[in-house]
Amino acid sequence: MTNSAAKQLSIVCFIDALGWEVLRGRQFLEDRLPHRRKLRSTFGFSSACVPSILSGLTPREHGHWSFFYYDPEHSPFKALKPLGVLPRSLVDRGRVRNQLSKLVKRAYGFTGYFQLYSVPFSQIGLFDYCEKKDLFKPGGLNRGENIFDRLEREGVPYHVSNWRQPEDANLAAVKADIEQGEIRFAFLYMASMDALLHQVGKASPEVDKKMAWYERELTDLLAVAERHYDSVRLFVCSDHGMATVHTHIDLMARIEALGLEFDKDYVATYDSTMGRFWLKTDEARRRIVAALEQEPHGRILSEDELRELGCDFDGHQYGELIFLTNPGVIIVPCHMGLKPITGMHGYHPDDPDSDACLLSNVPPPGDPQAITDIFHVMTAEAGVSA
Repeated sequence: MTNSAAKQLSIVCFIDALGWEVLRGRQFLEDRLPHRRKLRSTFGFSSACVPSILSGLTPREHGHWSFFYYDPEHSPFKALKPLGVLPRSLVDRGRVRNQLSKLVKRAYGFTGYFQLYSVPFSQIGLFDYCEKKDLFKPGGLNRGENIFDRLEREGVPYHVSNWRQPEDANLAAVKADIEQGEIRFAFLYMASMDALLHQVGKASPEVDKKMAWYERELTDLLAVAERHYDSVRLFVCSDHGMATVHTHIDLMARIEALGLEFDKDYVATYDSTMGRFWLKTDEARRRIVAALEQEPHGRILSEDELRELGCDFDGHQYGELIFLTNPGVIIVPCHMGLKPITGMHGYHPDDPDSDACLLSNVPPPGDPQAITDIFHVMTAEAGVSA
């Protein structure tokens, strides 16, 4: 052992979208990770769930939910409005959007995950973006502290993956730090399962192949760690699961058919599973509510329900009216993508496909029931204040 004081290492491996229902019926590290829990997810997409995992806070508390929120006064995207005159067949191409996203990110100095997705350039100047900072750095949250704030303040030597890098690179990096024998805590970020599940769905044999790869790599990681530490505690966790998509609805067309004027009567943004609305006139409210109530594949969430979910925001910047689709239903086209996909998340946390997981080789500290409890597992493992 390089450092005789570094006798215990705790590793938290985050696998994006490794839901409880994705694990069901599959063999995955049962011998090495016998302690297995289903965790309730946070309502929203990864943009809400990951900050909740890293902080133990609800979206209301940390200020992260869907990427785009209504704030025309402070929108950094007004300069993009002239692009709205260009043919959408050009500016909505994936490669074009990706390159523009990189340019905008660099120009504004954003360090977090950033994508323009398919928000129309004629409308994007009405919105701001919630993840301007790197979530995996101290000070990365809009409000509150994350686990890395605590680790830095209390001087705990740790490793955290670079989320921009592929999984092979992140595995190599954490092994290199483990071999030095100086860290006490490691957070390993593995993101490609989410993309695979979106593409092929949770029942695909491709998912079995990916699970087998994770099993081999984590077994090898444990072997490396056990050569350098007396005690290695491994926790595998996720943020949500993945539902199989069976129905597409064109919610945008339904609302546009009402004859209301965008930005004068209402503003809306359409995520894959949500329509979020800001209503400027009583007539717009009446017509839009009536139209949404006629849509059989979803429902309007009440203020009380949003409060219970921790997604009631002061000023309604993320939407004053939220329409959520039923599990397995997606909005196509939407501002997150213009084409159908096979798997989706972002449904109500009550849906079984929303459930996340926590797997470990030791009993987890506390009694974790939700993904916000992963933060408390991490603070206990790292020996820092919660």
